[in-house]
Amino acid sequence: MATENAEGSFGLLKVNVYDENIGKPAKNAEVQIFEPSGSNMISEDTTNSEGQTTPVALSAPPAAYSESSTEPRPFNQYDLRVRAEGYDEVFIQNVQIYPETTAIQNVFLRRTPQDVVIPYPTLWGDFPSKIPESEIKQLPFASNLVVLPEPVVPEFVVVHDGVPTDTSAPDYTIGFKDYIKNVASSEIYASWQPEALKANILAILSFTMNRVYTEWYRSKGFDFTITSSTAFDQAFSYGRNIFQEISDIVDEMFTIFITRTDVNQPLLTQYSDGIRVLRDGWLSQWGSNDLASKGFSALQILKYYYGFDIVLREAKKVQGIPISFTGVLSVGSSGSAVRTIQNQLNRISVNYPLIPKLVEDGIYGERTADSVRIFQQTFDLPVTGVVNFPVWYKISDVFNAVTSTG
Repeated sequence: MATENAEGSFGLLKVNVYDENIGKPAKNAEVQIFEPSGSNMISEDTTNSEGQTTPVALSAPPAAYSESSTEPRPFNQYDLRVRAEGYDEVFIQNVQIYPETTAIQNVFLRRTPQDVVIPYPTLWGDFPSKIPESEIKQLPFASNLVVLPEPVVPEFVVVHDGVPTDTSAPDYTIGFKDYIKNVASSEIYASWQPEALKANILAILSFTMNRVYTEWYRSKGFDFTITSSTAFDQAFSYGRNIFQEISDIVDEMFTIFITRTDVNQPLLTQYSDGIRVLRDGWLSQWGSNDLASKGFSALQILKYYYGFDIVLREAKKVQGIPISFTGVLSVGSSGSAVRTIQNQLNRISVNYPLIPKLVEDGIYGERTADSVRIFQQTFDLPVTGVVNFPVWYKISDVFNAVTSTG
């Protein structure tokens, strides 16, 4: 059900519940949605065999609020409680809902108590400003942690949840794409223009790949990849909701980084809100949305801020992926790549039984397309029945998860 809404719009909230990791959906979990502070329950549902609840429409402010920093808060907040037999309950405060967007709250059940409080996004909250650094770094000696001769997308990053020297702060091991989606959902408004979202996500990707490529923190004796401190790196909030609009872009672009024509490493693409802090050579987050509203493409926005000699390149290696993407697969395709997809979907269907079993014949027929559609629907991807770049890697991600859990 939707809450009363006199002047604004609505956003959707989708909840996915897992037993420890994405390889094990948690069915029959009780999910309750509340007004802020738990004062009024809006919705109650139970997860299906795929660990999902029915999406709920929730009240959100007018879309115009996210177009200017002088407008009121552009999102509403809700609380979420999840209970499942054999687990401690999970209580998540301040799930953020923007108008005409879809929020995704992934919940990972544990056998220890969990309370998650989601902070404001950096454009609305009060966060330390980034300490300026050089956009290009001197490389450390090679180690067995990163393939230094070329930029690489790792399977995971280790996020230190505090400033680098805070030894009491926890470290979280997060999938690379999940980290980027979290940061983008923490840094920018999901209701912005699509080209602005793309430009900001490319900046976040490049910044992160620079930290990975240069082993920035490990070369200084630390045991992590990056921090959650906006003074040093990028905002990250463990357990926060992400947004479908952001997730789709990350899935399409997660191997792309920004560099210059004569430079090999990803640039440390620094940025600011553009209102409280504005620096030459840095992307302005508010300014990027203004430019997108005027018809600028993502690349034009990036060149406007970082210079006209920047180029986009693709990381040559994706660690943790058993077979690289070979091209789009659809009805009529055939060969070993189709057989790989059929094999992986069959294994995934053991844990996600709504996905139909397939004959592993290497022929992409309508039944394979139907299986792909249900997979896409289950894992918050555009439902097309076609295996493109993001679908191929998502199938691989989930296959790795289900095979690792037995």
